[in-house]
Amino acid sequence: MTSRPPFKVLILCTGNSARSILGEYLLWARGRGRFDTYSAGSHPTGRVNPLAVRVLKDRYGLDAAGARSKSWDEFKDATFDFVLTVCDHARESCPIWPGQPVVGHWGSPDPAAVTGSEEVKYRAFVNVASEIARRVELFCSFSDEQLAAFRAADLEAIARDDGFGGKAVAP
Repeated sequence: MTSRPPFKVLILCTGNSARSILGEYLLWARGRGRFDTYSAGSHPTGRVNPLAVRVLKDRYGLDAAGARSKSWDEFKDATFDFVLTVCDHARESCPIWPGQPVVGHWGSPDPAAVTGSEEVKYRAFVNVASEIARRVELFCSFSDEQLAAFRAADLEAIARDDGFGGKAVAP
């Protein structure tokens, strides 16, 4: 690990109640100090979905009880190294961020939109968290030097899990 400051990563969704919260906490935990992670939404719900908090606790041992659903307006003047959208709406309406961060899309189905029994809904959250965790794992496998050279295509390749052999697409 280098002595560079942590990469700043903002994870965006529409409601900032499920997918972006999962991504924020999973990247923070797996990154072990390499990333300062944040999440926000274009139209925050004002509350974090309890199933997101439960899955983070049950499956990953993470306490997300302090998570808060917030607007991306809170970060309008902040600079980030990476901005990840995890839903199509956030991707389409993503603002321009100061400092020209690398922006990529890691779309996942909305587990909060699933209907059915509590078990069916919980399973949807587990599945989406697993998908995000896999992407986080791949992202964290790159060295700081590789991440510093990342482009949007590299982030998109992680979402597709193109199997680029643990090597950044960027030169």
